[in-house]
Amino acid sequence: MIKQGPKRGLAVMASGAMGAAMAAAPLSADEKRLAPPDLEPPLVVAALAHPDDEMPMSAALAALARQGYHVRIVHATPGDAGPGFSGLPKGEALGAARRAEAECAGKALGVAEVINLGFRDGELASHVRDGSLARALFDHVANADLVLTWGPDGGYGHADHRLVSAIATQIAQAEPADDRPKVLYVGLPNGTTAGLPPLADWATTDPALLTAGMAYAKEDVAAAARAAQCHVTQFDAATRAGMAAAFDATIWGGKVHFRPAF
Repeated sequence: MIKQGPKRGLAVMASGAMGAAMAAAPLSADEKRLAPPDLEPPLVVAALAHPDDEMPMSAALAALARQGYHVRIVHATPGDAGPGFSGLPKGEALGAARRAEAECAGKALGVAEVINLGFRDGELASHVRDGSLARALFDHVANADLVLTWGPDGGYGHADHRLVSAIATQIAQAEPADDRPKVLYVGLPNGTTAGLPPLADWATTDPALLTAGMAYAKEDVAAAARAAQCHVTQFDAATRAGMAAAFDATIWGGKVHFRPAF
């Protein structure tokens, strides 16, 4: 598969807040002023399995979009097997509803694109050996400047989460060093989920490994809260209303936590 042209503004990204520290959201006024006028904004791809998978990193996505990055959320499946609280049976109607929820959430976060690859939920393993999942993800990952995805744990061990992370990492690691996207795994620091029963079985990470924190502003938490309200098939009203504030107060603590894949 042939890549679709050069990376977007990678030099600007590397020199700014997404460089070594990764401690704040990107593109300062000086960086925008110094960038060539025809330079496209850096491309950030969130490579995920299902609509609503963006929520653990939602404040970071909102901050990136707000500060000028071209943010694209890619879901491998429409989530057609995850009934949540909707009462809808597994299948096309549920998948269509969740695609609409993904678009709603993307708009709330201010991202540029929400793309669904259309694989069946829970069946990604059957698309690994034949290469079809990798082919579908290739251009999104290989042309990105930054890829955000699940860590090897998949959050709570979901096989689809783990596969999307593994394939995205596989694509990136094969790229030449001077053209390789930075890949970051979202993580929940040890000790931050104790007060959140719904996350009791989620994997956590030693904070010493989470070296790529991404700061956000209050308005990004507000955007994340609006995004949570979109996922009506998956969460009850109380969970939707409190999700972003709970993440902010207990897990994020001012920055969404990531660690470099390599």
